[in-house]
Amino acid sequence: MTEIKTTEEVVEKTEQETLVVADTDAAEKTEEISAAEIKRKKKKIKRQVSKGQAHIKCTYNNTMVMISDMTGGILAWSSSGLLGFKGAKKATPYAATQVVQDVTEKVKKYGVKELEVFVRGVGSGRESSIRSLANRGFELVSIKDVTPIPHNGCRPKKPRRV
Repeated sequence: MTEIKTTEEVVEKTEQETLVVADTDAAEKTEEISAAEIKRKKKKIKRQVSKGQAHIKCTYNNTMVMISDMTGGILAWSSSGLLGFKGAKKATPYAATQVVQDVTEKVKKYGVKELEVFVRGVGSGRESSIRSLANRGFELVSIKDVTPIPHNGCRPKKPRRV
């Protein structure tokens, strides 16, 4: 059976427990401080990813490069618009090489060595971005073109009646 206690009895019991805890806290605090200092000294270890995927999207107006791990989690990304290119200069091959350079600097801390490359789009930065990935020291395992192609397209407009 459960005992029914008054609030006074409960308050007295908790006060006694806090007194006991306060006495033992002095010794434990020194241990906690040393444990906290140890935790601070440990550096956060970045996860190491040896194989990854490079997704390159080249449109008529921009070039975007994303590097992810094998499951698709993005490690780093960049675009020519992010780097300050404006207007028609964003879609140039030079801008594409600069984008790849920026992404490789960001992804260097993960230790990526091998890349599967997926290229999407019809822009002029396709070839130069793949070349600059290879020149940056990555081993390109495969290169796939994943540009979406309509197999029958949308339904055409109704013929015009004159």
